[in-house]
Amino acid sequence: MRKVMEGSMAVAEAVKACKPHLISAYPITPQTHIVEFLASMVADGQLNSEFVNVESEFGAASVVLGGSAAGARVYSATTSQGLLLMNEVLYNIAGMRLPVVICAVNRAVSAPINIWNDQQDSISVRDSGWIQLYAENNQDAMDLHVQAYRIAEDHRVLLPVMVCMDGFVLTHTFEPVELLDQEKVDKFLPPYKPLFHLTPKQPVTMGMFAGPDCYMEFRYMMQQAMERSAAVIEEVAEEFARIFGRYTGGLIEQYQVEDADTVLVSMGSLVETIKDVVDAERANGRKVGCLKIRAYRPFPAKQIRQALSRAKRVAVVEKCVSLGATSPVAADVKSCLYSTTGGPEVSSFVVGLGGRDIPTDTIRAIIDQVETGQTDLTYMDLQTDWLEEEVSA
Repeated sequence: MRKVMEGSMAVAEAVKACKPHLISAYPITPQTHIVEFLASMVADGQLNSEFVNVESEFGAASVVLGGSAAGARVYSATTSQGLLLMNEVLYNIAGMRLPVVICAVNRAVSAPINIWNDQQDSISVRDSGWIQLYAENNQDAMDLHVQAYRIAEDHRVLLPVMVCMDGFVLTHTFEPVELLDQEKVDKFLPPYKPLFHLTPKQPVTMGMFAGPDCYMEFRYMMQQAMERSAAVIEEVAEEFARIFGRYTGGLIEQYQVEDADTVLVSMGSLVETIKDVVDAERANGRKVGCLKIRAYRPFPAKQIRQALSRAKRVAVVEKCVSLGATSPVAADVKSCLYSTTGGPEVSSFVVGLGGRDIPTDTIRAIIDQVETGQTDLTYMDLQTDWLEEEVSA
């Protein structure tokens, strides 16, 4: 059944279908609606779960860490400063190999204070050991939550998963979504049976002290699990398609890439805008395409390298920045392409920081620049012309 609903409600419905035993979150814009809906579901008896109110996002992350360690399926959601406040605990959750699922509602970070969308928050914690999946639309966000639990709880993985969705652009937008059938979810996502958990009946130690003689081995095992998760992500996406009748994509999605001379690479809701431009430019005879990165961690280097092997030019368009260095996604794309000789030229474009609108004209300007070789105007220049004018005045 299809229904028009707010993105936050779609996510809450997906979480309810996954039947978490424990939910803990601290309200922060624009994540608030997700946990408001979930709290109401618990209070109204629609969801048999414990909702724990906390004093901060650090507390929320700590609660779901403890719940997962005790053998519960858990959930939380946060954004921006809240995600950064969780950072210490995020590393602990991953290091303890706990299959926690969190929704990171993407929002700019301070200062200056800004509540609108970019992806700086989740990108800033990309090295914490969490799998990161980015939603293009609200159907994606809904489906990815169900898949996230299957991926995280797979014994080949046992790593936490962060489902990233653009704040306001998705969370507060009403779109038609295909609702999840509970019987199908139960078939796809069986009851959680932890491999290890804290219990007096069989005592174990989690997150113990590790000296120089063994710490590196722990990180190495996490790296191996992250690498294994790539195949699991693909498997889970394919099984989801068999059961639910729709394929949300595995690690990447190619859109008109096969014969494209110029390919734009991006993540999240911006992909839909780029696809519209690709369609329009194709109608005018320009061979352009779009490559969506669905899983940013593990980074699908092999798949990206293969997908872009025929492209002449690549433009990475992202809503985040690594100040003083190449923007993060562009750096990863360059790294995997330049491991072989003769790869396409890669340009980096940072747009939409702090929720600035990204009109189709901006995407067309990017295509024009890379096709005419004006790489000296890349990075943030396209959307900060006003600054140069003001300085000159």
